[in-house]
Amino acid sequence: DYVVVKMIPDNRLPPRHLHSVHTGKTFAVIKWESPYDSPDQDMLYAVAVKDLVRKTDKIYKVKTRNSTVEYTIKKLEPGGKYHVIVQLGNMSKESSVKINTVPLSAPDALKIITENDHILLFWKSLALKESNFNESRGYEIHMFDSLMNMTAYLGNTTENFFKVSNLKIGHNYSFTVQARCLYSGQMCGEPATLLYDELGTGEDSSATKTGSSMDVAAIVVPVLFLLLVTLGIGFVVLYMRHRRLQNSFTAFANSHYSSRLGSAIFSSGDDLGDEDDEAPMITGFSDDVPMVIA
Repeated sequence: DYVVVKMIPDNRLPPRHLHSVHTGKTFAVIKWESPYDSPDQDMLYAVAVKDLVRKTDKIYKVKTRNSTVEYTIKKLEPGGKYHVIVQLGNMSKESSVKINTVPLSAPDALKIITENDHILLFWKSLALKESNFNESRGYEIHMFDSLMNMTAYLGNTTENFFKVSNLKIGHNYSFTVQARCLYSGQMCGEPATLLYDELGTGEDSSATKTGSSMDVAAIVVPVLFLLLVTLGIGFVVLYMRHRRLQNSFTAFANSHYSSRLGSAIFSSGDDLGDEDDEAPMITGFSDDVPMVIA
């Protein structure tokens, strides 16, 4: 024997297993189950979204007969903090969950260039990869002195560079650049961090890869170019002299060539100096003939 018992639905129960499925920069997906299994009619839920930073509230209505409900909350802000409350439309008991949206990304390609008495921080515009970022919001820069174990706020800018002065020799600094924090520092972007090692000389390891490498390249490249130009000119000059000597010798040999003898006779005083025209041509010496020098 058996008996079937059907429980009377209690609409005063809260939604079950409310949790966040996925969060982005401007949206969040939440999921929950109905207060009881297999609803036999449409159920109206009230989804209240409280902005814990701006101190504002928004209410959305969801009507469904499904036992499992998935809902996407849109138009959120990057780096925001929210308190989401879900309950039936008859103001029954509620279920709640806290959500933090993903903050804006860190700026890319943060670099340091060392000048005589200051340094310059450079980075790429965050608007290139973040459609939710407006350049008018700007960036804020912080500096951490590891020797003093102290962090300082240097300021903010709407440009993609920042000048830092009055650095102490022998101190190691860490600089961070991020999207400017809103609402008393509660909504910030992810920071980009770069180490600056003073090393007592005003140089740093990161600047060696940026400023110093650029300075070296600015010197080496022109020098190499001048060397290549000089070598090229030298080769041209040598080639021209070689051609000139070759042409002069050919002309000289042709002018003294005797077709009867089949060889060149160098006996002309025009080419060999002021010697006597009738002087016999010297053909050689013999070891057994004495040489008399007058």
